[in-house]
Amino acid sequence: MPDVVPHLKLTQEGALKLLDAATAEAMRNGTPMCIAVVDDGGNLLAFLRMDGAKIHSIDTAIAKARMAASGRAQTGGIPDRLGTKLALATGGRYSNLNAGLPIVVDGHVIGGIGAGSGTGAEDLDVTKAAVAVLEGAQTFDSAEAYPV
Repeated sequence: MPDVVPHLKLTQEGALKLLDAATAEAMRNGTPMCIAVVDDGGNLLAFLRMDGAKIHSIDTAIAKARMAASGRAQTGGIPDRLGTKLALATGGRYSNLNAGLPIVVDGHVIGGIGAGSGTGAEDLDVTKAAVAVLEGAQTFDSAEAYPV
């Protein structure tokens, strides 16, 4: 195995493209959202709290994005009992609430996106719409999608 490998990276431009697409979908649905985009290490790249979005959704949107990037899977699939323990053990930095999606390009997780303030289904619609506009990103056709 080589000592060094190439690394795909989500750029500022890509993060803003995701944020714009998510915002447009939230506006289309009529539900103001908090939307977070993180890199593959869970570090915040872009965030927006739309006018009227719930304040407590700031932290949950970021935590969903971190969980999706870290877990390399859509959030919401862990049993509730374990998801609660995970949130407590990480000081709320990770959340298993629905609607966090990994951003996957060429089989590599390059980040995560999370949204909050609506129902779980509304939040998921927003994150799915965002990932669908990123060139080369794997899309999510069902709520049960675990791509990686």
